[in-house]
Amino acid sequence: MRSEPSTLRRARAAVATLFLTNGALLANLLPRYPEIKAELALTNSTYGLVLAAFPAGAILAGLGAGALIRRLGSAPLATGGTILTALGLLGAAWSPSAGLLALALLCAGGSDAITDVAQNAHGLRVQRAYRRSIINSFHAVWSIGAVLGGSLAALAIALEIPLRIHLAASGLLFAVVALVALRFTLPGKDPENTQIPAGADPAGPSSGAGTAPSAAGASRARLAVMLSVLVAIAIGGTLVEDSGNSWATLYLGRDLGAPAAIAATGYIALVGAQFIGRTIGDGLVDRFGQRAVARGGGVVITLGMGCALAVPTVPGTVAGFALAGLGSATLVPAAMQEADDLPGLRHGTGLTIVSWLMRLGFLASPPLVGLVADAAGLRMGLLVVPLAGLLVIVMSGVLSTRGPAADHGAQPAPEPITDHS
Repeated sequence: MRSEPSTLRRARAAVATLFLTNGALLANLLPRYPEIKAELALTNSTYGLVLAAFPAGAILAGLGAGALIRRLGSAPLATGGTILTALGLLGAAWSPSAGLLALALLCAGGSDAITDVAQNAHGLRVQRAYRRSIINSFHAVWSIGAVLGGSLAALAIALEIPLRIHLAASGLLFAVVALVALRFTLPGKDPENTQIPAGADPAGPSSGAGTAPSAAGASRARLAVMLSVLVAIAIGGTLVEDSGNSWATLYLGRDLGAPAAIAATGYIALVGAQFIGRTIGDGLVDRFGQRAVARGGGVVITLGMGCALAVPTVPGTVAGFALAGLGSATLVPAAMQEADDLPGLRHGTGLTIVSWLMRLGFLASPPLVGLVADAAGLRMGLLVVPLAGLLVIVMSGVLSTRGPAADHGAQPAPEPITDHS
């Protein structure tokens, strides 16, 4: 097993810590939403509109992440975004009206989106220094953070700790943790992507009068196509994830008649299998390449959830959601990595675009499934999951056939790892 420099190992631990704090922050607030709704006497429609402010803030702010990374560096930006997210969530706890609550969630959502892109950018920077896949492990740690945050919220509710004190304490805790982690991240600004764009002449501009513009146009067109396909792969992953978040419990309980405790296991099975998939995903990517792992994941999603919907039973549906989570585990990290390494784009640019458009998928998925469910039943609405698996199978041809460990010979030399001092 390769021995990595201690500074690099510390940087990996620091990025994992940033992912953990990001997963934990919002999870501290989610279980207390009903308390806020009751305190402000919000109607269901107003409550729904207020909660939509968080993803709206993410969409409004998300496209600025790439420019901020180049200006400030990915690690400082991720840390600053963590602190601003904590402040936004604390503001939500102190909001005396629906309007101010929506404004606080809007700011928190924007900060969260920037943090998400920045921490992934720094994680990919560390991965390039490692020269093997580690990005999936960071996303697995994010899941741990979400469980940790939700557990802290449940404990605070059980101990009857006031909402404002709870969020102030948790926000301060995770902000301090992020600041400590920053000390061990890779120093300096993020390096530029030095790969030659497809269709360009590595020796310089072409001597032909019309060759250079046509090559540049072809290169831009190829970049647009590549980004579109990577966005489709990422949205495929988010469609599967949202099916568990939004519909698994409802489908198992209302449509299949499962008791409430059993109905909740559909979501738990998906998230738990997704965590397992991300834990083992890096080794699979290094051995078989992104394309094979993503395509295999698409097959698992399609067959697992397709069979569960074709023959609807409670155990089979829970297993179907588990297989869907397992198959989708590496899709979003794969799309982010490929986008960040696209020739002709600065590091952070492709990642920002994919992350931003992926969030549109999160916004569009619940209404889409809901419309189909109203017209033909939730079982038909959940066909979006196996269809997402088919989408991934078709689109995964753009992904690399090799993992970072196999590709290192063709990549630029890794940046030197030095201490911050």
